[in-house]
Amino acid sequence: MGIDMKIQRWIRNWLMGRMQRVILKGELSGWREVTSGVPQGSVLGPIIFNLFITDLGTDCRSGLIKFADDTKVGGVANLEEDRDILQGDLNELVNWSIRNRMKFNSEKCKVMHLGMTNNNFRYKLGTHWLEVTEEEKDLGVLVDRRMTMSRQCDVAVKKANAVLGCIRRGISSRDKEVLLPLYKALVRPHLEYCVQFWSPMFKKDELKLEQVQRRATRMIREMENLSYERRLEELGLFSLTKRRLRGDMIALFKYIRGINTKEGEELFQLSTNVDTRTNGYKLAVGKFRLEIRRRFLTVRGV
Repeated sequence: MGIDMKIQRWIRNWLMGRMQRVILKGELSGWREVTSGVPQGSVLGPIIFNLFITDLGTDCRSGLIKFADDTKVGGVANLEEDRDILQGDLNELVNWSIRNRMKFNSEKCKVMHLGMTNNNFRYKLGTHWLEVTEEEKDLGVLVDRRMTMSRQCDVAVKKANAVLGCIRRGISSRDKEVLLPLYKALVRPHLEYCVQFWSPMFKKDELKLEQVQRRATRMIREMENLSYERRLEELGLFSLTKRRLRGDMIALFKYIRGINTKEGEELFQLSTNVDTRTNGYKLAVGKFRLEIRRRFLTVRGV
């Protein structure tokens, strides 16, 4: 990795000799030496952890994604041979964990089968057969096997409404100068967190999200009797639908001409049907059988 001996010794000295103890119901345990891990909350902690797991999955033939201590393996498994490849990759991950003395928590590892014609093969991590899950939270987003995102919409609406209720009960003022900044800072982020990934696919889900903003704008003094569109105009807000469209355009720009062009080359394909009057960035749109697939950012954005 290009780390010379001086830096290596410095890191070793920083990690070694650390002691810790625990407290339970007012009783303290004795001091014990910390033999693994890095201090939480430290600046170097994430860097050293990333260095430690950098070779995790280097021999995997399936798609592997790592984010901090969260690891996902995925691939198309239509045949037994495909299933064996995925299982082989899982075995490789287990071997890595044994070599590096960092065991996976098998109880937290799940398998999710996507697609209506999925063969639903079984997989195991070491000696533990993985449990099949219908939905799983992935970096704060609830994903189900049908990829409809309706459950994530419900979760986002529930969180946003809970915060909005706290504001209603805890803030006596109904002035625009007070409630509008609170809504923008505390409520709307729940409705827009990673929304380019889980953007609502059904009209009913769009209405659920929009209803939260309707309720929030109606709380402001002198806005109660105005129509929703007029309230947005008076408050200088966009509808959530329009904000999602704006977010899609920003995300696409980053993938095509911005900071994420490397990932964009895998997600998007330039159209070959162009003429001299275009800007050279016309994108190709694939054909898909399912309506859900058309709602993904890579298709709806184009």
